Amino acid sequence: MRGPIYSIDSRGQNGRISSVNQNFFRNVAVSVAVVLSGCGGRAQALDRTNEVFKVFQFPADQIPRIDGDTNDWNIVPESYVIGTEQLVDDNGKHSVTDASTPQIRVKVGWVKGLNRLYFLYEADDDYWDFSQPGLHNDTFELVVDGDCSGGPLIEKFSPLRDKLGQWETYFQMQSVHAQNYHIFTPARDKDWCMFWGPAQWAKRLPYANAAQKYDFKPGQPGHYVLEFWITPFDVAPAEAARAVETKLTENKTIGLAFALIDYDNVNSGGTNNGFWNLARHHTMYGNADYLCAFKLMPLAPPFVPALAADWAWTLHDEKTRAVAFQDLSVGEIKTWHWDFGDGESSTEPNPIHAYGQPGYYIVVLDVTGPAGQARRAKVWDVAVK
Repeated sequence: MRGPIYSIDSRGQNGRISSVNQNFFRNVAVSVAVVLSGCGGRAQALDRTNEVFKVFQFPADQIPRIDGDTNDWNIVPESYVIGTEQLVDDNGKHSVTDASTPQIRVKVGWVKGLNRLYFLYEADDDYWDFSQPGLHNDTFELVVDGDCSGGPLIEKFSPLRDKLGQWETYFQMQSVHAQNYHIFTPARDKDWCMFWGPAQWAKRLPYANAAQKYDFKPGQPGHYVLEFWITPFDVAPAEAARAVETKLTENKTIGLAFALIDYDNVNSGGTNNGFWNLARHHTMYGNADYLCAFKLMPLAPPFVPALAADWAWTLHDEKTRAVAFQDLSVGEIKTWHWDFGDGESSTEPNPIHAYGQPGYYIVVLDVTGPAGQARRAKVWDVAVK
């Protein structure tokens, strides 16, 4: 299945803000982002509404290494690949692809337990334009709206601009609830991307990382490989300490879109040779209502064990030292046996057990099923007082 996405444009500026009720408007921006969270809200990925693109789940022991080597991605099926045939030049310069159109392959992945989106971008182009230090650079422009909150994400489209002015609006809302990355392909003698907003920390470790491989010079044809990951945010203000990461979970739908900004003439100034867009509204670059839907897929069957034991616990009642145990095992299970570490046991799938004394406990879960048996012990995870 294929689906809708959100993306932002490459026309950022720098400036300083006036201090007009800064704290008030920061709080407003954060509140709006939180209230509108969730793809069940008003933003339903308005572009390509009959399609859902898939985000491949990497097993925890096969996380891609960010080194520009594509071998880690060989386990991703072809059904996950987004190619040039999915893009439209909405600048109107090309009704169909031609020899000057970059031929691309994009794969998107995630890892359960990590709030990261992984990307492999491969492209072949007849003219790579990357000799200048500014925005005139072949670009992979990416927009991510992790909670599908939708709406304007650049100051140019914000209804607050008339009241606050350009720069106050920029510093309060640009790329806060959805993030825009202008990724330079290749990036030579410059940062790997321009994060289009005040949260410049978002493009650096521990929130992002990138590696590229190519062997051509400006103006030459060639094959390009970019491997990177980013962290999506429900809220990404100027101060990293106030950021709220998007929690990525299985079957969650996020808003995401990208476009290729193709330059084919080093002397063309700001004029490009195409804005090849995955979404069907050009202004997806600044309005997250026009993104596409991407679904975080479960592990593919080859990577799911036939039987594996696992569990979690929460303190149910501190006074009675009651602990609620939750079975997280994988596979078809017929029997459960819990050893609570205090001489007591249970055969319930999700028991509640009250400990008689404070202490650390070694708890063991044994499960059986048609595929055999499995065990998961946790040493001193459970502690009560």
